[in-house]
Amino acid sequence: MPNMITGKAAAFAQPNVDTDVIMPKRFLKTINREGLADGTFADLRFTEDGAVRPDFVLNTADWRDASILVVGNNFGCGSSREHAVWGLKQLGINAVIGTDFGGIFYDNARKNGLALPLVSQAPRDMLLKLASDLNSAQFTINISEKTIEAGDKSFGFEMGETVQTALVEGQDETLDTLKLADHIRAFEALTPPSTKLSVNK
Repeated sequence: MPNMITGKAAAFAQPNVDTDVIMPKRFLKTINREGLADGTFADLRFTEDGAVRPDFVLNTADWRDASILVVGNNFGCGSSREHAVWGLKQLGINAVIGTDFGGIFYDNARKNGLALPLVSQAPRDMLLKLASDLNSAQFTINISEKTIEAGDKSFGFEMGETVQTALVEGQDETLDTLKLADHIRAFEALTPPSTKLSVNK
């Protein structure tokens, strides 16, 4: 992920949006990550017969191409389904700005390159207003500097150093482990044969 995330922001102020709202369970049947954009916010975007709900922000002409969301409190609460993050990314969402997030959702976002800048209530409410106006809805998020530029205003945000580094450098647990491959092989060489696990070299 680049250090700078620039795009149109959309305001989605509904609180307590859980992972079942983000990705309804009927879309979890896929054995891979493909096609999840259609399931993202499906019950908010579409009626039961598949018609588009014109009042949902991401269905409107002005915000259909939004790549940043400013959200209500406790976004991403609920189950651990990683599909919620996969679907948001497939829908073109690169960052979600909020006051707090479900813990497992937050970790899944880190693993998959979805930025979650944390702001306090007052800045978040101002960002919701800015994202609701086309004249100020173009946001720039600087991951390294931990700033959000919106219109003529600038806001700071919180992000742990580990998460920040993972986003900027595109790291995850697998890549972090591979960096230690030489140490792992050295440890294996010292391990008695009877206790060794079979690993691919």
